[in-house]
Amino acid sequence: MAEKKPQSFANHRKFVPMYHGVLFLILVVNFIWAAWHLYKNPGMAATMNLAVGFALLILFLYARTFPLKAQDRVIRLEERMRLMEVLPEDLRGRIQELSEGQLIGLRFASDGEAGDLVRQILDGKLKGREDIKKTIKTWRPDYFRL
Repeated sequence: MAEKKPQSFANHRKFVPMYHGVLFLILVVNFIWAAWHLYKNPGMAATMNLAVGFALLILFLYARTFPLKAQDRVIRLEERMRLMEVLPEDLRGRIQELSEGQLIGLRFASDGEAGDLVRQILDGKLKGREDIKKTIKTWRPDYFRL
């Protein structure tokens, strides 16, 4: 198995070339072609081709977002459990105050810096997941993401 390169804020997003590049391009070209075909040759068949092209684009979007939402729910649970173990006593009772996005941002933080980051979040110094990820000094990789 190939060795994975270390994750960081700069490279943590997952990009699947055949899905995000090739498949998306094919679907967009198909939709544009169907729209052009309908413009040039109006009719029921051309209308259906455009509708199917649009439906495929919607399917492409949801085929990615539905599993990501399920993954986010699991991350939320995992992070709450982890934070119960690694946070100082005074912060444990406040875990429920963290939003889903904040918990998702915290998933990349090492156990050692999670407490400081949670304190900054609860003090209003860090808001969203991107702010949190940019602040992390010791990145905890997640190679099992979708």
